[in-house]
Amino acid sequence: MKWILFLVLMFGLNAEATKVGEVANIVGVRDNQLIGYSLVVGLKKTGDGTTSKFTLQSISNMLKAMNIDMNPVDIKSKNVAAVVVTAKLKPFAHQGDKIHVVVSSIGDAKSLEGGTLLMTPLKGVDGKIYALAQGPVSIGGKNIRGAGSESHPTAGVVYNGALVEREISQNLYARNAVTLSLKESSFANAVAIQNVLNDFYNTNVATATDSRTVKLKRPEQVSMVEFLAQVQSMSIVYEQQQKIIINERTGTVVSGVDIGIKPIVITHGDITIKIKELSQMRTPKGGVGIDADLVVGMNENELYTKEGTTTVANVTRSLQKLGATPKDIIAILQAMKSAGAIAADLEII
Repeated sequence: MKWILFLVLMFGLNAEATKVGEVANIVGVRDNQLIGYSLVVGLKKTGDGTTSKFTLQSISNMLKAMNIDMNPVDIKSKNVAAVVVTAKLKPFAHQGDKIHVVVSSIGDAKSLEGGTLLMTPLKGVDGKIYALAQGPVSIGGKNIRGAGSESHPTAGVVYNGALVEREISQNLYARNAVTLSLKESSFANAVAIQNVLNDFYNTNVATATDSRTVKLKRPEQVSMVEFLAQVQSMSIVYEQQQKIIINERTGTVVSGVDIGIKPIVITHGDITIKIKELSQMRTPKGGVGIDADLVVGMNENELYTKEGTTTVANVTRSLQKLGATPKDIIAILQAMKSAGAIAADLEII
């Protein structure tokens, strides 16, 4: 039987101290995506075959640039693969800085192991070249996003493989005002940031304009860099929104430990679940106790919980012990949300 992995995290509406830099971004200070096309050479007969016409044409064009005229139909090499190269240009990156690049095959190559990426211009959305990439491709680390897997190593990483050639101009030091953007919409958290900053500087340096935006004005006695360093390190009482996250592909449910469920009757396939609360916890005749807060009724379709303890965490645990599959549990949670028995947001990834 496939088991469901239930992770209990603090996703409830709990107020906790959090630094401003962890919950808000500075507008305009962000990564920029780069992309390019090139070839990986030096493969051991694991490159693109003759069916990848664009690879053969790319080899021909490269050789022609080196004064070697070769017709694409005459190229039979399997030691070359066509790839798309992607990277992130960090904010305030300068010429000569090195960044990682991800290399992904777009042909029918079997593996990029042992290959070397040829010089690749990396362009931004404006079509300008911001970095040049080149170097040996590593397919190690199957948990790296875009770095492939053990069975299909058709993607990899060139660590520090690109040199920044063009800078993105940002004169943050000379600015007198910036804007914070909260990562999650919350009027309470926007106001909390506003109040903490205004109290600290004893003047109106922050103004919350909506649930995600806080406008900042630099105090006269500090530079913008010093001001933002202080802002990001300040602590606020942060209210985190209730949320249940479901991954249908892996059968993973992530929920707050105290997200409640109202008493409800749910029918799913041949499973009928009655969730009831008892003022005094007792095991009904013919029932089975699961733990101090949960009892399964005589017909194995009733869940009795101690009053005030009917949560997503313990109900999911009970369903698992009753033999429900991950698919069943996820469907039941979705039905509970639709019926209004769960107030927290449900997010499917």
